[in-house]
This record gives sequence, C-alpha cells and structure tokens, in this order.
Amino acid sequence: MQATVLFASIGSDIGEIATGTAEKFGLDWPHFIAQCISFGIVAFALYKFAYQPILNVLEERRQRIAESLANADKVKQELANAEAKAREILAEAGSRATRAIEEAREAAGKVREQETQKAIAAAEQIMAKAREAAAQDHARMLAELKREVGRLVVQTTATVTGKILTPDDQKRLAEETAKQLAEK
Repeated sequence: MQATVLFASIGSDIGEIATGTAEKFGLDWPHFIAQCISFGIVAFALYKFAYQPILNVLEERRQRIAESLANADKVKQELANAEAKAREILAEAGSRATRAIEEAREAAGKVREQETQKAIAAAEQIMAKAREAAAQDHARMLAELKREVGRLVVQTTATVTGKILTPDDQKRLAEETAKQLAEK
C-alpha cells in the first residue's frame, strides 16, 4: 500500500517537473499539438505517395532482374544442349563414315581375289562417296548449328535487353554470330 502511494507521489512530482520545464521553455500546447498533427499528415503523405511507389518500383525491378538472370541461365543451358547434340551428331556421322569405309575395305578384300582391278576402283569410289557424304553431313550440321546458335543469340539478346528486335537487328546478330562461329 505504501509502495502505491510512493509511486503516485513520484508520478505527480515528475508531472510537475515536466509542466514547469515546458513553461520555462515557452511550450505552447495548442501549437505543439498542431505541429504533431501536421508532421503526422506529412509523414503519411510521404509514405503513401513517395516511399511506397519507389519501393514498389524497386521490387518490380528486382523481380525483372531475377527473371532475366533465370532466362539467361536457361538460354545457356539450351546452348550447351545444342552444342552437345551437334557434337553427338558429328560423332555419329564420323562413325557412320568409318563404318562405311570399313565395309568398303572388307568388300574390296573379298573381291580382290577375283577381280583385283575392279575391286580397287569400286573401293575408291565407295570411299569417295563416304567422304563426300560425311562432308555433306558435316556441312549440313554446321549450317543447322549456326542457325540454332543465331536464333538462341537473338532470343537471348531480346530477353536480356527486354526490347523487341527488328528484323534488321536479328539478321545482323545472326550474321555476327555466324562469323564468330566460322572463325572458331
């Protein structure tokens, strides 16, 4: 009970000290309250019409950047898959050419006993055709790979920059990519 009376007397003493200090410094309560309300209105208006829109724009930009990075990773993966597929196709074409050459040699060995001259001529023709077919397959696959890489570069550029590329831009990017691939 005495503690309650003690706290009450301390509370009233603090109140009197605060009131006395406010009067000494010339605190005008109506103006102070008006300024607090004005500050609250200005703070609310700034938050609602300035800070919140800026925060929304920053969040949208962060999301767009994250999407662009995800798309760039996806395009890199697609490019790696296309390169792996091209290597696989080239290896298959090489093995087919090797098989064709081996078959031609075996055929030449069997026929050699009977008609040596005819077998040699036939084997050379088969080897030439196999090389020509391998060269054509190789050229076709390289052209296909260049088109695919060009398409991926155009798509990546459009995705990363976020703008629609004109047909001239697409053609220019495809030609530059083809030149760079031809140099390698």
